[in-house]
Amino acid sequence: MEETHRLRRCKKGILQCLVMVTIWKAVSGQIRYSIPEEMQKGSFVGNVAKDLGMDGKQLSDHGLRIVSSVGMVQYFALNVNNGHLQISERIDREEICGETDKCILKLQVFIESKLKLYGIEVEITDINDNAPWFLPKEWKMKISETATLRDRFFLPKAQDPDLGINSIQNYQLSGNSHFSLHVETGENGARHAELVLEKLLDREEQPDYDLILTATDGGDPVRSGTAQIHVIVLDANDNAPVFTQQIFEASMKENIPKGSVVVTVRATDIDEGINGEVKYSFEKNTEKNSKMFLLNSTTGDIILAGSLDFEISSLYEFEVQAIDGGGLSDRSKVVIFVTDLNDNAPEIAITFVLNSVPENTPTGTVIAILNVQDRDSGVNGEVICSISNSLPFQLKKTMDNFYTLVTDRALDREQVATYDIIVTATDNGIPALSTSAIISLQLLDTNDNPPVFLQSVYTSYLLENNPRGASVFSLKAIDPDWEENARITYSITDDERSDSRLSSYLSINSETGVIYALTSFDYEEFQDIRFRVKAQDGGSPPLSSNVSVTLFILDQNDNAPQILYPSPPTDGSTGIELAPRSSEPGYLVTKVVAVDADSGQNAWLSYQLIKATEPGLVTLGLHTGEIRTARFFLEKDALKQSLMVLVKDNGQPPLSASATLTVVLADTIPAILSDLSSISAPVEPPSDLTFYLVLAVAFVSCLFFTFLLVLGAIKLHRWRNSQLLESGSVNFSGAPISQFVGIDGVRAFLHSYCQEVSLTTDSRKANYSNTLSNKEACEANDPILPGEDLNLNNEGLIIVQVSKQF
Repeated sequence: MEETHRLRRCKKGILQCLVMVTIWKAVSGQIRYSIPEEMQKGSFVGNVAKDLGMDGKQLSDHGLRIVSSVGMVQYFALNVNNGHLQISERIDREEICGETDKCILKLQVFIESKLKLYGIEVEITDINDNAPWFLPKEWKMKISETATLRDRFFLPKAQDPDLGINSIQNYQLSGNSHFSLHVETGENGARHAELVLEKLLDREEQPDYDLILTATDGGDPVRSGTAQIHVIVLDANDNAPVFTQQIFEASMKENIPKGSVVVTVRATDIDEGINGEVKYSFEKNTEKNSKMFLLNSTTGDIILAGSLDFEISSLYEFEVQAIDGGGLSDRSKVVIFVTDLNDNAPEIAITFVLNSVPENTPTGTVIAILNVQDRDSGVNGEVICSISNSLPFQLKKTMDNFYTLVTDRALDREQVATYDIIVTATDNGIPALSTSAIISLQLLDTNDNPPVFLQSVYTSYLLENNPRGASVFSLKAIDPDWEENARITYSITDDERSDSRLSSYLSINSETGVIYALTSFDYEEFQDIRFRVKAQDGGSPPLSSNVSVTLFILDQNDNAPQILYPSPPTDGSTGIELAPRSSEPGYLVTKVVAVDADSGQNAWLSYQLIKATEPGLVTLGLHTGEIRTARFFLEKDALKQSLMVLVKDNGQPPLSASATLTVVLADTIPAILSDLSSISAPVEPPSDLTFYLVLAVAFVSCLFFTFLLVLGAIKLHRWRNSQLLESGSVNFSGAPISQFVGIDGVRAFLHSYCQEVSLTTDSRKANYSNTLSNKEACEANDPILPGEDLNLNNEGLIIVQVSKQF
């Protein structure tokens, strides 16, 4: 029943402590809570979300979490649903803080949405969860029977790791008439009991006494512990041992090997014999100290039995006792200081990190948050974090041991796509120790580079008459961006020829940049095509660039020469060339005029006389096409000279055209008409075809001459009536060198030259002349009226034949 009552009172005390939990914010912005120790897991500590001014309905969007410290037990957990800080591990104040007056646990809360850290301090208050206890529980004391009244003897101290009112408050001794209990309070508030002799002892009367020492704390409920004191009455021993020092101090490095003598305590006793023999022992020794140190009871050497670690404990305090053979004793305090060595390298914990950021991330963007710890102390625990100065990042210290890695300048994925940022934490110890952590950061591409053509201007050449669909040439642009931002499409944007239909001429492969000809080009139609090609990437928004392209069409020898003069008949008309019989050698009879639509050497023309009625009578200019007399005309020379001229270009292979023309040798127009009637057709081997041809030509010639005679009579009649005829003569010297007589034949010829015509034949040797009065009269009156129609379709006047050879 009593135990049940005590348990209820304990629970009531815990609830009262929970009710009295207080929360306050420090000036630095930290949140502070206070809770009792030994609370159950999941117990409420504080509403962090509320104290940070966050809306509980949107906690999942803020990314609120606790930052874990390196090598630390996580006593608290954060409920992300409601923002409550809860206990996750059993909290034992005595285990965590020992005898420290204030036990404070620190943690950091990180808000990912704001990239901010907040510090939280949780003070662990003591509860009466430990009962006093003695070590050892059985204590033997030897008191000389010569002890005087009011002599005091040290009793063992009770241990209670609780603090304040929950620690030891009083000692009680079971009833005994020979001894009483005296309790003293030290400077630090610790209480210890002494046994006071109230009645003289007589070993012969009673050689020993059994006493019960009870220690009680001030908690609610009160807890207590007992120790059995066995007092042995000794024979007289009038001198107690005395330590040479009240406090023995020693300082040693934490790497001192096991088995080393830490310090030697020494006490003296002036008694002789067994009463002067001193034995050493630990008067008060905890379990921790007993595992760490051993005491040689004879020599007083304190030997290191464990491994010192400054980070676990930097100070050891305990008491030793010297007892002589007579039971008298003395106490001394031993203080051992542990000197820190730089035996712990810094530890880096990455609490927040971004694995990738866009390359256009602004300066000052948080990339990672790091927590750096060094378990050493003093200078050995001072840590400096650094990164390479060549990186576009900066490491800033924010609070306590937290560092923030931020961008320091603009990033460019095209220069560096991935950064392996080595963060080095170095302490200030000698020698210095360091630890490194690698943060890998990948830059995400943004469309910040337009496509760039490999050339600023493109020029290409293509032979004309190309096949349709042929590849003309290709161009290429590069884009240093990545993936879709570097996917380039090509298109033809415009044409510098305003009259061309570019889309029907050229096409471009949008992916490869190869340009194809949609038609077969003709150099004679146009010699070049100027246009622009656009390269556009697939970014958003897309970027593009243009380049000028010139496609030159190269000429091929695909056009034969074209003879302009004499022009081939198109309507059945014919013509002749006149040459005066009085012409001298070198006289320009006529000129063959030809052109070639090609260019360059493909248009270089040469003229060749391949057939003539009288070889050697005329010469042909190789490059001029001029037909000149080579000698004086003779009477035996035929009136009608047939010439075949071949015009050839300089292409490969060469192309040519030919023309056949007739030169009539006569001084006057009547002579032409007379002589033409007497010109016989060339003698050819008789055949039926020849016969019919000759017959047809003769018939046509008769009709033609009949028409000429009628027309001449009409013209002469009108001429006489005009009273404009005067005697004189007009020579060929003032006439043009040659004249082509075609469909309008004689009329056009007479109208152009208006000169005296004389007709001479070898058979008659008669000379007819008609003389105009003067040149002006001739110009004023046409020998043949414009309105009259003259048909010269006679056998002798079908004389111009043009043919092309390919």
